[in-house]
Amino acid sequence: MNISSIVVQTTPKFVEEVVESLKNSGVCDYHMHDEKGRIIVTIEGEGVKEELAKLKVIQTLPHVVCADMQMAYSEDELAQNIEVMENADAVPAVLLDNNFDPSKIVYSGDLKKKDLEDFAKHLG
Repeated sequence: MNISSIVVQTTPKFVEEVVESLKNSGVCDYHMHDEKGRIIVTIEGEGVKEELAKLKVIQTLPHVVCADMQMAYSEDELAQNIEVMENADAVPAVLLDNNFDPSKIVYSGDLKKKDLEDFAKHLG
């Protein structure tokens, strides 16, 4: 199951009409809007293809200037990441190595993309 948030833009003149159209569309759940014509909805689908079909329905509603996916959640992707975390060592091996010199660590702003074991081998 996928869930995505959509920001829908209309003109202030048509915001109430578009909100009602979205609520009655059957493809999304309405959450909020502002006086500038920005509307927040969510869509759900078994996969990306279903979500994109629902997004297209929203984009073609009268007075919708644009509708864009902002954030997405994929149940399958979450399950895969949980499995990776559950099978990973709680502490990276490089941090357990008493012979490793921590002063040689170079922080580049994103440790999530670093494989610390490979990093330690290159410093070797």
